[in-house]
Amino acid sequence: MRKIIGFFFLSIMMVASLGAQQKMKEKDLPSPYQDFLTLTRYIIKDKELDVFLQLQNNRERDAFIEMFWKIRDPTSGTSQNEYKEEHLRRFDRANTYYGRSTVRPGWMTDQGKFYIILGEPSSIERFEMTIGIYPVEVWSFYGDVTKGLPPHFVLVFWKKGGIGDWRLYDPVSDGPGALMIHSKGIAIENYEEFYDQIREMAPTLALVTLSMIPGEIPYNYQPSPRNMIILKDIIESPSMNINPSYATHFLDYKGMVSSEYMTNFKESDAHVALIKDPVMGINFLHFTIAPKEISIDYYQPRDQYFCNFTMNASLRRSDEDIIFQYTREFPFYFDPDDIERVRSNGIAIEDAFPVINGRYKMIVLLQNSVGKEFCLLEKDVFIPDDTPLPRLSDPQIGYSFNNYDPNLFIPFKILDKKLLVDPKNTFSSDEDISFFSVLSNVSAELWEKGLVRVEVRGLKPVDPINKMYTIRLSAHTFRRILTLRHTIPSLDLTPDYYELKLTLFDETGEAFEERKGHFVVSPAKAVAHPISHSKGVPMTSNFLFFFMQANQYEKVDNFELAEASYRKAYSLQPDYIRGLLDYGNFLLKVKKFEESLAIVESIKDNENLQFDYNLMKGKGLLGLERYKEALTFLLEGNKIYNSDIGLLNSLGLCYDRLGQFEEALKVLNSSIRLDPEQEAIKALIETIKAKIK
Repeated sequence: MRKIIGFFFLSIMMVASLGAQQKMKEKDLPSPYQDFLTLTRYIIKDKELDVFLQLQNNRERDAFIEMFWKIRDPTSGTSQNEYKEEHLRRFDRANTYYGRSTVRPGWMTDQGKFYIILGEPSSIERFEMTIGIYPVEVWSFYGDVTKGLPPHFVLVFWKKGGIGDWRLYDPVSDGPGALMIHSKGIAIENYEEFYDQIREMAPTLALVTLSMIPGEIPYNYQPSPRNMIILKDIIESPSMNINPSYATHFLDYKGMVSSEYMTNFKESDAHVALIKDPVMGINFLHFTIAPKEISIDYYQPRDQYFCNFTMNASLRRSDEDIIFQYTREFPFYFDPDDIERVRSNGIAIEDAFPVINGRYKMIVLLQNSVGKEFCLLEKDVFIPDDTPLPRLSDPQIGYSFNNYDPNLFIPFKILDKKLLVDPKNTFSSDEDISFFSVLSNVSAELWEKGLVRVEVRGLKPVDPINKMYTIRLSAHTFRRILTLRHTIPSLDLTPDYYELKLTLFDETGEAFEERKGHFVVSPAKAVAHPISHSKGVPMTSNFLFFFMQANQYEKVDNFELAEASYRKAYSLQPDYIRGLLDYGNFLLKVKKFEESLAIVESIKDNENLQFDYNLMKGKGLLGLERYKEALTFLLEGNKIYNSDIGLLNSLGLCYDRLGQFEEALKVLNSSIRLDPEQEAIKALIETIKAKIK
């Protein structure tokens, strides 16, 4: 029990979130990073560039560059990165070879650009001494059709007027007439005549003057805009299969997800539900997240396969305001006989945590140490204020109810029934559909006469299923919070998309509230549901949830509700040390010094908590202006640990109130050396100096 408590509550931590970053200009970057952007000019995606320019220091830039190349590595399991090596070779050759006859670096020339993008042409045909034709080169390529390129295409380069740099020829904007030395007298739009004349001088060149596809003659010899589409696809081809989400994740979650995981982002299915617990009466966010791909390893000593998940969940009020965060480990072991089922069904990690009213962004990072991969759940959630009126929750839909110990708290379980959910909400035609909804603030009159009407409506346009069911509230044992469950037989439904609508009718027969959900019945006889994996918390440890709730209220400065939650949690488990210290420090914060002093006495004889005892005792006495007594405890605490800023500041204030100004300056200056950003303490130091003068 002590292990569960310590893990679940002590893992709560508040971390600084990254706000919107100010973008640097490329010219202001240190030269190595300008060189990186030059090197990758033709292969970096816009989103990657945008993120790179928002990074704040060289350490972050170095980590990003490492990921940039890693995500492009075709053989990530080896030390060699063939893609990077080939790109560097192309870039060096472009600078060496294509920059010889121009003042520009070779990588900036048209030929250098497309050499970097496409590599060596399969062949080059040169028309540099052809009578009547300006210098022309035709590069032939076999295209990668997986990147949207034609199987065979050409790029034509020419020297306008026979001089200057090699330029990429465009059949539409340049036209075949531009390649001819003597083209006067022919109407500029007469492409057919230009084509015929070039064919007489250079037959193979004529075949590529109207289209990038050799031999393709457009209608009426009019160059097609399709050339521009092909050219666009060529330019985008180096990054065609690169998912830039890793760059966004790097910006948002650096410090939370290590760089070795960043390039292994996996898509996932997820579901989040707001459910009020009928026993504790507080709101919980339940969630399930199922990676679409998972890596699995083998542990030989136990003859078991495994994957090892670390889950980090947080609630953010804004980009810079995390009100709640915790981490849990989910190791998952299974026998060799189950490996095919795990691979075909997948794994879903489920969890739940208490949440207070307000609007938040919920973020769940799930990392699998096997394969160094991670997936992400992001969802905006709204938890409405409490109301005395009846409130029906959204229906939670699954494929079965399982019986569980009512004294164990686990996700998607209410009382003694756990709903088996699939985040895709897709079920087979042979499965019953089960759901539950929680009805809060039930009065005796509503319970006696009220009901919930269930409507299940198919969404196909022809002959949709429409079923109605009634749940009478009086069929349940009376509670202020009722859990309404129902199962729809598979025989009642045919394959379709469905809307599930719950309507609450009050004691007068009036429709009071409506909630909806959606699900899919597949024509398949079997649907692979992910294997759910969660950790339970004994209901005897429910005081943890009230401490978490109190912590959230304190973070949003709702001190009245924070105090009520702390008091409830403390009354349930007064010897839980971490909670006791948090509650005592909260009481100091709201200036309830007598109550704080009463609480701290319970740890007076705990040898491991003597620093905490003396610090809290000293702060409480200081708040009551009992300075001499406070000084005794603060000095005792300082003997145990002399680098705590809170203690030093309290000690300095105590010395000041006792007129011991030199001692006050000594400890306050020690505090400033530990944290130079304390403006209030700096002002106090100046005030004390003035008193000495």
